[in-house]
Amino acid sequence: MLRIMIAVDGSEPSLDAVRHGVKLVRQGLHASLVLAHVQQEATFFELATQDPDLIARASVAAGRHLMESAVALVEAAGVSYETEVGLGEPAPTLVDMAERNGCDMIIIGALGQGGVRRTLIGSVSREIARLSNVPVTIVKHPDPADVADAQDVVDED
Repeated sequence: MLRIMIAVDGSEPSLDAVRHGVKLVRQGLHASLVLAHVQQEATFFELATQDPDLIARASVAAGRHLMESAVALVEAAGVSYETEVGLGEPAPTLVDMAERNGCDMIIIGALGQGGVRRTLIGSVSREIARLSNVPVTIVKHPDPADVADAQDVVDED
């Protein structure tokens, strides 16, 4: 059975990735899902002024909270899954988590921004695709302007 890691951050694009993974399984792909989330590590100041164990527990709890919608989608579909929350930089940590969990592929959602904005902001999905040794599927979240344009075309017919 394949293991598919899906990066989840609570955003609509990440839920698109979960829906895509669920769809693959419902269409007959024999796979289990690993829903994965990465929290940024605490800053040096936070570690120096707070209990590091408390900060780590709070980060994991926050990550689990952000995964609740994804978990609900997978449970409603009756698909086998596990969850994992990591701490660190998102792209390399997610790739490490996929390797550690023996995943055969990674699915990640993306806003699908283009041009200068993508270059300035960077892209976790592009970095995962660059770093990963397993196939990466990037599920593009529809741009509201594209959806409106498509609806205009339908309305004209």
